[in-house]
Amino acid sequence: MKLANRVAVITGGASGIGLAVAKAFAREGASTTVGDLNESEAVKTFQSLEGRKSLFIATDVSKPSDCRQLIDETIRTFGHMDILVNNAGLQHVSPVIDFDENRWNYLISVMLTGTFLCSKYALPHLIKSGHGRIINISSIHGLVASKYKAAYVAAKHGVMGLTKTLALEMADQNVTVNAICPAYVRTPLVENQVDALAKTHGQSRNEVIEKIILADSPTKRMLEAEEVAEFATYLASDVAAGITGAALPIDGGWTAR
Repeated sequence: MKLANRVAVITGGASGIGLAVAKAFAREGASTTVGDLNESEAVKTFQSLEGRKSLFIATDVSKPSDCRQLIDETIRTFGHMDILVNNAGLQHVSPVIDFDENRWNYLISVMLTGTFLCSKYALPHLIKSGHGRIINISSIHGLVASKYKAAYVAAKHGVMGLTKTLALEMADQNVTVNAICPAYVRTPLVENQVDALAKTHGQSRNEVIEKIILADSPTKRMLEAEEVAEFATYLASDVAAGITGAALPIDGGWTAR
């Protein structure tokens, strides 16, 4: 198995892409720590990890103490750590002129500052591992922009800069740092976006999916979370040791335009 005897920490791992990554890593032999605020969803996570060792820690990645605890508890439980997947995220849809300032601050703190904090606290252990991996689940919106998503777009662009900086700093420490940039993935986060966009634009859900969500996708389909998870599994494996500092789109051809 590609990840036998590896230990992975996954933020936002109780649903969506994070849950798919946890499942994929478990199938490949990894033990997993899931950090998430949603304890009820975490129960479902553990039921789907096929008997692999797993740990849930209630975590708000906007809080430094929670990020440190997430890493420290993983080391206490498993003795080491090899992989960090920064996946926790949320969305707020609004024109900038009406964008709630508290929501702006929270989105930035979760997706950008949280990625920084978890990476900072994980790095000593990833260096010690000898084959450390940081995989940041960014977004197509880390590469391009869309209206009404100022905080999300800003945070994901920031994650891209952080990814490159960490990759350069860790290049001689056998730690790779990469960002996966998916287009729209069929997750609860995207389903909520459809509803919010329908309200903002005064359109039906089907119109939003056709005219907004998939407007720039040549393949005209949403991605499945498992597609992103399989890519993360590859990046976490030994065969991907030569890939670092990369922004890796899974976007149905969006950025080919």
